[in-house]
Amino acid sequence: MSDWKFMVRQLAKNPLSLAGIIIIFIFVIIAIFAPLIAPPPEGHVDPYKIPRDGYSATPHLPSEEHIFGTTEGQYDIFYGVIWGTRSAFRVGIVVIGIVLVIGIVLGSLAGYFGGVIDEIIMRITDIFLAFPALIMAMAIVIALEPSLTSVMIALIVVSWPSYARLIRGDILQVREEDYIEASRGIGASNFRVIMRHALPNAIYPTLVMASLDIGAVVLAAAALSFLGLGAPEGYADWGQLTSFARNWIVGPSNDPLKYWFAVTIPGLFILFFVLGWNLLGDAFRDILDPRLARR
Repeated sequence: MSDWKFMVRQLAKNPLSLAGIIIIFIFVIIAIFAPLIAPPPEGHVDPYKIPRDGYSATPHLPSEEHIFGTTEGQYDIFYGVIWGTRSAFRVGIVVIGIVLVIGIVLGSLAGYFGGVIDEIIMRITDIFLAFPALIMAMAIVIALEPSLTSVMIALIVVSWPSYARLIRGDILQVREEDYIEASRGIGASNFRVIMRHALPNAIYPTLVMASLDIGAVVLAAAALSFLGLGAPEGYADWGQLTSFARNWIVGPSNDPLKYWFAVTIPGLFILFFVLGWNLLGDAFRDILDPRLARR
């Protein structure tokens, strides 16, 4: 059976995987067409800066002008969640992409060569893993000054050790296989053996983990923004939008759900984005894991 037929068959076995692909595809469309869905106002220098309609602390209800309403400070929620989709992809893909490179390089070196190299790399990872990830990320962001770039750097620093450990373990499993020994026997360089034989047979669990972690990284970035450690005020970021709503989760006593939209709409965007990547991770596991029988 060809690889493409196998991929389609594996996807068809799990409707939830298809649901994840559809959800992520919708977010991709939103991100690509953000300038058309929510056009920046004329003269707006930074499209990621949410336009505001005044400075009142009280959110405004959804209206024809603001279809999702406004947050406190009168930032337009619709504009914020649409352009916030681009911010989410930027954070998730850049962070996981860099973490993958660092983890694969260090994990491959540690697993393949072993000995002193393995000890040094693994003890460094132990040091990083000894700290609670979110607290360490908060400390790094504060040290670098709060910004979206600082959040991304912090998440990279706290995320790479787990990838290095995972790929190292898988490289250890395959480095003594016959095909690895055969490659060494015909004089292949260590670099060629790692890139052509060891890594392609050990990387699948890491790719699955990466697909699952894109949603987790965006969730962590939203948490840091909620705490005021992310993007500057008014930047299109889902975490910051929920932060604007924290004083309005409960409305006045006679209408406690009056401002439901302020926290629910950004929360739903975060929920479905993370859910989509989790479901997509299941699809990648079914497709990429060579231990699954191709029957």
